[in-house]
Amino acid sequence: MVATLTPAARVHVRSAAKAPERRWVPCLPTLWPRMLRPNRGMPEAPFPFSAPAARRYYFARNAVFHGMRLLGLDGTEALVPAYHHGVEVEALVAAGVTPRFVRVDARMRLDLEALEAAIGPRTRSIYVIHYAGFPQPMTELAAIARRRGLSLVEDCALSLLSRDGDVPLGSSGELGIFCLYKTVPVPNGGLLVRNDGAAVLPPPPKPAPLVSSVHHAGGSLLANAAFRAGETGQAVRQLVREGVRAVRHASHVRHVSTGTMHFDRADVDLGMSGLSELVLGNLDFDQIVAARRRNYFLLLGRLRELAPPIFSELPAGVCPLFYPLLCDDKRAVKERLAARGVETVDFWSTGHPGCDLASFPEVAALRRRVLELPNHQDLEPEDMAYIARAVEECL
Repeated sequence: MVATLTPAARVHVRSAAKAPERRWVPCLPTLWPRMLRPNRGMPEAPFPFSAPAARRYYFARNAVFHGMRLLGLDGTEALVPAYHHGVEVEALVAAGVTPRFVRVDARMRLDLEALEAAIGPRTRSIYVIHYAGFPQPMTELAAIARRRGLSLVEDCALSLLSRDGDVPLGSSGELGIFCLYKTVPVPNGGLLVRNDGAAVLPPPPKPAPLVSSVHHAGGSLLANAAFRAGETGQAVRQLVREGVRAVRHASHVRHVSTGTMHFDRADVDLGMSGLSELVLGNLDFDQIVAARRRNYFLLLGRLRELAPPIFSELPAGVCPLFYPLLCDDKRAVKERLAARGVETVDFWSTGHPGCDLASFPEVAALRRRVLELPNHQDLEPEDMAYIARAVEECL
């Protein structure tokens, strides 16, 4: 008697027969030992590092706070996308700015018609967020800002090194705000760039806490070892992390984490560390952009038919921070991918409590469904094939 397999069983047998060696794929780029070599800084650094009027902070949220104060916007209203992290809105509120939320569609595009209709008597600024490296329509937004006499602020926390064609994101508004550690493996770092030609900047920030900077750098070095050394590296990483947690708990030293979800006024004046400056001086920014674009293309080619992509094309100049995967049960998919060694990020499931999601159904759907897949510069084509295969199995 010949046994017949169901279609589901045949898929299981095929995937088991072709199962690759298990690996660990980190969700963020890691710190390589060579990035700690002494150097002379960044003589030919791209924007925003080359901007003549800039301040370097510990967090991008610090740049939000000081930037809005710098433009004298406290006591006014800002138009803010309904799709946001939440911490940037907390920084706006702390700076004395009242957010008024504006529709973002299912493709993460700011609704310009709704935005202009939302301008009220207290509105003085437009706060634009570029998602995952993909640009919002800055030409049209700049025209609205000029016509209505509003300040234009670009949040590029997710879009470092990204351009709209030849125009760097963050260079069109009066202010550009950047987060560094999402794109490059620095222990901390946020930039405030002033583009309006005015020389006035906030006072220089305070030194970054050394213990926290070393802690983050050490964690990234351990992640690099785990990425390169497989199960042995992962075991060592876990052991060291447990030891560090025990020491921190016993010493009661305050740690300023870059992974926090909320704005803390106590840290608003902290600057970027010298350790971050050292790492930045050892980076090849052109290589970073090229690797991220290649890796995004590879995922797009494999996953386009499986799950409809939010961004179906990769425009010239875009440096994609991650691949946004739409899935109906992202918690379950995240757990299945973690079981295969693929780290993901549950992207922006919640926002600021002042934003009523019932008024923005497309944003509510994005918060339910977007899972962040890594496509960073540490990953090679074989890693992207592994990620794509893992996603195919999980979905």
